[in-house]
Amino acid sequence: MSKTFITLFNSELRLLCRQPSDLANPLVFFSVVVSLFPLALGPQSQFLQSAAPGLLWVAALLAVLLSLDGLFHADFEDGSLEQWMLSSHSLVVLVLAKVSAHWLCSGLALVVLAPLLALMLGLPTHSLPALMLSLFLGTPVLSLLGAIGAALTVGLRRGGLLLALLILPLYIPVLILGSGVLQATLQNLPIAGHLLWLACLAILTITLAPFAIAAGLSISIAE
Repeated sequence: MSKTFITLFNSELRLLCRQPSDLANPLVFFSVVVSLFPLALGPQSQFLQSAAPGLLWVAALLAVLLSLDGLFHADFEDGSLEQWMLSSHSLVVLVLAKVSAHWLCSGLALVVLAPLLALMLGLPTHSLPALMLSLFLGTPVLSLLGAIGAALTVGLRRGGLLLALLILPLYIPVLILGSGVLQATLQNLPIAGHLLWLACLAILTITLAPFAIAAGLSISIAE
């Protein structure tokens, strides 16, 4: 099982590296959205700082959602998903490997990019570790939950809107907890509770979401 996971994980990484535009689009979207707000709202540092937690997390959430629209589409078009169904390997392991590779190239990149954009919004440097840690715990949840919607809508020609309608309500707890970490940091309050809840959500999602993704792909392909 571990050999199958590693093999597909490495294969997905190579495929993603051959399509740099797919990797760059969410990062560019994240950067543009965050960068435009100081221009629109003005240079009031206190206001930007108070709005930064929600702004950064909403932008990260939308960037992840943007990258998930075509997560399984190419595999559906070329028949790879049917081969996964016929394979003797566990479909749960296969989808977990694919989503893990996707998160490594998109979600982890958001974690690395976020501190630079946070400084543009006037966040103090002492809040940056909390921002990165909250994104590190939260973006896997966003990717896995989004992958469930992507699996259910993979056979639809215009499934992006339906994907957003299905998944955005599930993102609300992550959004509240993630922005709450930054808000607590700015107010010099404890952040351990928020981070522990994010960690619980991450563990729960990593454990259960691959089964839901596999079931969603089975339903979509059966149709």
